[in-house]
Amino acid sequence: MSKSIEELKSLTTQIRRDILRMVHAVNSGHPGGSLGCTEFFTALYGKVLNYHLPFTMEGKNEDHFYLSNGHISPVFYSTLARFGFFPVEELKTFRKLDSRLQGHPTTHEGLPGIRIASGSLGQGLSVALGAALGKKLDGDKSLVYSLHGDGELQEGQIWEALMFAAAKKVDNIISTIDYNGRQIDGDTDDVLSLGDLHAKLQAFGWTVLEEKNGNDLEAVIAILERAKTETGKQKPVAILLHTEMGYGVDYMMGSHAWHGKAPNDEQLDTAFKQLYLEAPADY
Repeated sequence: MSKSIEELKSLTTQIRRDILRMVHAVNSGHPGGSLGCTEFFTALYGKVLNYHLPFTMEGKNEDHFYLSNGHISPVFYSTLARFGFFPVEELKTFRKLDSRLQGHPTTHEGLPGIRIASGSLGQGLSVALGAALGKKLDGDKSLVYSLHGDGELQEGQIWEALMFAAAKKVDNIISTIDYNGRQIDGDTDDVLSLGDLHAKLQAFGWTVLEEKNGNDLEAVIAILERAKTETGKQKPVAILLHTEMGYGVDYMMGSHAWHGKAPNDEQLDTAFKQLYLEAPADY
């Protein structure tokens, strides 16, 4: 059943609660980028992506999504659970022994919704392009979506894939860059500046869209829907989505410090109060 915008906005708060619970429970994980990408995942699975349940790996005549920056698995897992791919209760097993919810998504556990193992940065676009070309060969008119971190674009393989996509006119792919300007070691401008990313992607032959309000759910839905209208025109499509790392929790915002650090008990309590929830006990 399709959810209203208000229901989806409420769900973004729930997903943020899930993220914080998950990383806090095992004192491990990546809350910063997960919190920043919550609107993207909610928009994608709530309004944009064409998919069917139960999940099948082949996904014939369905849109595919590939997470390249796999360290933000908490937001991916929560979204999949909240949209019915697997029980919400399973989120409690995050990063535990024998769990299907590993720190970086993997495929051998058979977790519904996961099509590739990811987290080794730079590889996801290559895989997504392979899937997109496969759909073309099969006569499948569905689309392929991927998500990448901006720090990930410091990997050379990404640029080979960007060049390949334009050269081969892979026009059934929409790749979004989480453009938060931060990575594990600091600001991207300080670690290795990306320069004029918009101009670079255009120079590589991509149609480039940009959304400055990546934590506004309606704006994210709108840019994704607009991107769909640009497919099928002999060029791959990229979205530069400006987000805030740690969005929704004030002490996590404005810094790279929470890229890969879990909150302690007091910090979790503070975050939950900001997310309109007093008791963090249950999912």
